Amino acid sequence: MVSPIELKAQHRKIWRVGFLGSGRLDLALPVFRRRMIEQGYVEGSTYVLDVREARGQFDLLPQLMKEIMNGGPDVIVAEATPAIAVAQHATSTIPIVMAPSTDPVGSGFVESFAHPGGNITGFANMFGDLAAKSLEMLRLVVPSVKRIAVLMSANPTHQKMLELARGGADRLGLTLFPFVAPAPADLERAFSGMKETNCEAVYVLADPFRPAIAKLAAEARLPSIYQYSLFVDIGGLMSYGPNILSIFDRAAVYVDKIIKGARPADLPVEQPERFELVLNLKAAKALGLSISPSAISLADKVLE
Repeated sequence: MVSPIELKAQHRKIWRVGFLGSGRLDLALPVFRRRMIEQGYVEGSTYVLDVREARGQFDLLPQLMKEIMNGGPDVIVAEATPAIAVAQHATSTIPIVMAPSTDPVGSGFVESFAHPGGNITGFANMFGDLAAKSLEMLRLVVPSVKRIAVLMSANPTHQKMLELARGGADRLGLTLFPFVAPAPADLERAFSGMKETNCEAVYVLADPFRPAIAKLAAEARLPSIYQYSLFVDIGGLMSYGPNILSIFDRAAVYVDKIIKGARPADLPVEQPERFELVLNLKAAKALGLSISPSAISLADKVLE
């Protein structure tokens, strides 16, 4: 005979969380899963995590989203603007957590930060606001730089970010040269073009994590600045921006709130509270750069 407690356990709701990645999720998922555990969830018992990742192949996102929808998700986490846009197209009723979006209002994902107004909420990374400041930081570390490549992808936010960067470049007397690598397979061609154009550094616009970029920048001997520090951890010269992995921790908090009954329309879109300058002195040495003590003193983190 089944006891009342066992009967209750058999009928307990197992929540389904879909996680759609524009890029690779191998660094984001451990952070997300750890926070879910801290909130009392047991994967496979109290919730199921259905993960799909495009790994930079944005054209795969609609099919991956369809697979998630076929599983009947209760809530969807979408990583970066390309995945958020596909998730928004797929459903207007299932809650979607952006993790993160560069321009959630301008992209049409939410009505405002304070009052999202629909089935989407989550996190903004403020990368567009940092475009000009990132160039200032690059010039601080590499004072002689004049010609800067801007590495873009098929990410729909990149054109606006390039325009914002151009405004900062004009004020600093810098010349920008955009190079578009729509997919990971296009990166080598983009870096060859940078060398042919005599670019002296590369500014990598925020995008799902593509580890090959740091390696290609080092091989091309181009000082590189990124908008989050994961690239610096694997050999990139420097980064300026928010702590991206902390956003996936917060995404799990929002998933918990939604599971417990909160409506996305009532959950404000969060923005980063601080930005970090991270420098890699080993990468600088390999490039023959000597970073000034004043620049090092401004860094939040220095990798020796």
